[in-house]
Amino acid sequence: MVELLNNRFHQFSLNSIKIKSFRENEARTLMPRPFQCLLTEDKQRAIVKNGKDSLDICSVVNGMWQTSGGWGRIERDTAVDAMLQYADAGLNTFDLADIYGPAEDLYGIFINRVRRERPPELLETVRGLTKWVPPPVKMTRSFVSESIDVSRRRMDVAALDMLQFHWWDYSNPGYLDALKHLTDLKGEGKIKTIALTNFDTERLRIILENGIPVVSNQVQHSIVDMRPQQKMAELCQLTGVKLITYGTVMGGLLSEKFLDTNLTIPFAGPALNTPSLQKYKRMVDAWGGWSLFQELLRTLKTVANKHGVSIPTVAVRFILDQPAVAGSMIGVRLGLSQHIKDANAVFSLVLDEEDISNILQVTNKGRDLQKVIGDCGDEYRR
Repeated sequence: MVELLNNRFHQFSLNSIKIKSFRENEARTLMPRPFQCLLTEDKQRAIVKNGKDSLDICSVVNGMWQTSGGWGRIERDTAVDAMLQYADAGLNTFDLADIYGPAEDLYGIFINRVRRERPPELLETVRGLTKWVPPPVKMTRSFVSESIDVSRRRMDVAALDMLQFHWWDYSNPGYLDALKHLTDLKGEGKIKTIALTNFDTERLRIILENGIPVVSNQVQHSIVDMRPQQKMAELCQLTGVKLITYGTVMGGLLSEKFLDTNLTIPFAGPALNTPSLQKYKRMVDAWGGWSLFQELLRTLKTVANKHGVSIPTVAVRFILDQPAVAGSMIGVRLGLSQHIKDANAVFSLVLDEEDISNILQVTNKGRDLQKVIGDCGDEYRR
């Protein structure tokens, strides 16, 4: 698979791409789109565009995977109160999914409270980026439309700000049928922008060839997992598609909590007691192991101390500064813990050349996860 992606991708030129569209009988040329991600004057929001489709988001995104179970009991009213606190603090973009337990329902309650209890100016800035993760069935127009209507009802919105589409099995080409139906629904005003989640470079290229107006691809991306900065970022820079990243603080592993700990001794360190901690510990093992990860944490702590911030703040800023990245996600455990101060510190943090050099000196010692795992999203399809 990796060899195939390399062979196909290196046919691209940074001047233009001649492609054969499944929708057209003759080749058409995709010219590179101008840079499509802009920071507004407050330096907190990014505008992502594809043609006439445009959406501005907070560049630090509140991830709601944590509402799906495994991180502690979520109490509805307390969770919605916490969402309001994030929005009031300027952190007003939420990432959710149809499969994240009550996430879409919580957003629906939250957005109604914003409508009733907050000024219109705040309502205009709130964004809900949801995902649709369909089962492997035939992607008919009626099935796609009914599925999107469920999310619209749960989130209590006339149009979804962003619909991020996931597909499990590339051997089933039904993802193209689904995306064409989603494009039609966008034309009907039910979806504002169409995006992807966990698609690899090859499939993103095919989707763009088919004229799907994709604005972003959500992928795993952290200081440890730099796979998106290889083939994916090159295609994104060429076409204007942006990246929204998750796993950027590795479920909390990239934090002071795990600095100077030894997980090889039972009960000697913090428990890996959430799905995200367990998932990203496996990434650490694949990358270089706990000893090298400790060296990275010590380096990040030195950088954090220099700027008066925390390790997670440095980790997020580092990824936001990477090519093609429009937003980075920090998971929220609504009503259980909060990171508003650390998240807001990201916007004013500027990493200098010395900081970046010191970080790269450590990360370059790790394995290339592109060679170990494969391209973006391949970890879900092995």
